[in-house]
Amino acid sequence: MPPSLALFLWLVVLVMLLRYDPARRPDTSPGLWIPVLWVSIVASRLPSQWLGVRQMAAQAYDEGNSLDRIIFSVLIVMAIVSVVWSDFPLVAFKRWFRDLGLYLGILIVWSDSRPLEAVRTVLRRLCFLLIPLSIVLYKYYPDTGRQYDLWTGQPSYVGATTSKNMLGLLCLASGLFFVWDTMTRWRDRSEPRAQRILLVNVAFIGMTIWLLTLAHSATSSACLTLGCVVLAAAHGKGGSRRLALFMLPVPVAICLYAVLSLGFGVDLGATFAPVLGRDATLTGRTQIWNTLIAMQTSPLVGAGYESFWMGSRLQRVWASDAGMINEAHNGYLQVYLNLGAMGLLLLFSVLIGTYWRIWKGLRAFPAIGSFGLALWTVLVVYNVTEAAFLGGVLWTALLMMMGPLEGHGGQQQPAAAKAPGHSKWRHLKPRVAAVSVTSLSSRPSTPMLLSARRRKL
Repeated sequence: MPPSLALFLWLVVLVMLLRYDPARRPDTSPGLWIPVLWVSIVASRLPSQWLGVRQMAAQAYDEGNSLDRIIFSVLIVMAIVSVVWSDFPLVAFKRWFRDLGLYLGILIVWSDSRPLEAVRTVLRRLCFLLIPLSIVLYKYYPDTGRQYDLWTGQPSYVGATTSKNMLGLLCLASGLFFVWDTMTRWRDRSEPRAQRILLVNVAFIGMTIWLLTLAHSATSSACLTLGCVVLAAAHGKGGSRRLALFMLPVPVAICLYAVLSLGFGVDLGATFAPVLGRDATLTGRTQIWNTLIAMQTSPLVGAGYESFWMGSRLQRVWASDAGMINEAHNGYLQVYLNLGAMGLLLLFSVLIGTYWRIWKGLRAFPAIGSFGLALWTVLVVYNVTEAAFLGGVLWTALLMMMGPLEGHGGQQQPAAAKAPGHSKWRHLKPRVAAVSVTSLSSRPSTPMLLSARRRKL
């Protein structure tokens, strides 16, 4: 098939998916296209790279507006203040301003009248756009969809992204979303609309797994398996009670990892490498981490927002045994290099706050909380060998899910709650509203009352 014809067919399929998507709501806000396009750029390539200016490994960083807004605000403010001590203040400010757009996109999702459906819409459109496009670029545009090792010449498949790890991250987010969406809609599988949605979900799960296999991203594959296990445990019988057993061990284990690895330099690679299908050095990552930690940066405030990988420091890294890299392949270390111990402390505060909010939401909204918990668990594990904090599709999806978890914004409201003059229903919790609707539906119907009156007469 000619490449131009394949690209045209992808465009036709994309338009049909967007137009006839069975999960699409008639009242979907057009403003949701803003976060869709923004997250698509974050998850794939910059516009200049799509136009062929050059092909480099892109890095997208962001901080979102989640729960614990004070901590998030301090983190964002610190990022902009760090421009002052950056060696490249203008570049650091441009990158901070670029990432600010992602916060605004998340706010658009939060401000939707049905934030859970807004999150679903954004993630579905993102996958509709990039997953089939990655397949087309891999098969018919090898100059764009593939990269080749400078020394061995071995190909790596990048699809619509800039590296195999970025493609793995996209597949990880896509797989988690469609598996979760399938689980939440499975109970309605007898309905024709739900059947069409499930059919689309299964098709994209298949494409996602195939792309992930091509990418050979061991971290993404292991994290997708972990996320599916969390979702299965949450949606099983008594899932909330089983997950409650892991409420404290999970954050404690993460804190121990951070203290042992970053604080005392304990090499944990030999322990966890077999799980990820790697050698004891995690494919050279431990050598990279030792090289980066040995470099002189401010331990308190770091090199400045997005400023470590520039200038003389980048030249020294490239001249070392670490090779020509532009990321730490560890999200915690990446934050430390740019924002120091203060940035790392704020990051942990944000993670603890989001974790607590997810557990609170898991009790009231199990379907929503399960996806948030899967995203959170996968994010903290993924960043052990890759850098995806403060940017990327996983981080963005986690922050967007905080909107539906706030109050009952993600639940379908009763009809009485939407009617004029019944605004007070808005403040009721979903379970209280459900009880009210049930009690109303249990009252005798009008024909029953009329027949009773006739018997009395």
